[in-house]
Amino acid sequence: MDIQTESTALSEETCPVDNEQCVKLEKTAVKIQSWWRGNMVRRTLLHAALGAWAIQCWWRSMQTKMLEQRRCLALKLYTCQEWAVVKVQAHVRMWQTRRRFLQARQAARIIQSHWRWHASQTRGMIRGRYEVKASQLELDIEILMT
Repeated sequence: MDIQTESTALSEETCPVDNEQCVKLEKTAVKIQSWWRGNMVRRTLLHAALGAWAIQCWWRSMQTKMLEQRRCLALKLYTCQEWAVVKVQAHVRMWQTRRRFLQARQAARIIQSHWRWHASQTRGMIRGRYEVKASQLELDIEILMT
C-alpha cells in the first residue's frame, strides 16, 4: 500500500471530527517519517563513506609499501651491479699492474744477465744506470776500457 492511501485510511478511522486538525496531524506524521528516513539514509551513506575511506586508506598504505619494496629491490640490484663492476675493474687493474711488473722484472733479468756476461768478458770498467718504469725502460751505459 502507498503512504497516501494509508494516511487516508488512517484518517477516516481515527481522525476526530475536525478534518483540518486531522490533515495537520497527517502532514506532521509525514514530516516525521521523512525526517526519520532521511536520517537512516544519511547514516547508511555515512557508514558506506567511512567504509570506502577505510579501504582507500588501506590501499594507499599498501601502494606505499609496495613502492618502498620496489625501491629497495631496485637499490639492492643497483648496489649488486655496482659491486660487480668494481670487482671486475679491480681485477683488470690488478692484472694490468701485475703484467707490467712481470715485464719490468723480465727486462731487469735480461739486463742483469747481459751485464754479467759483458762484465765477465771485458775486464774494463763499466758504469751504468737504468730505470724501469711502468711501460718503458731507460738505459744509460758508459764503458771505460783500461
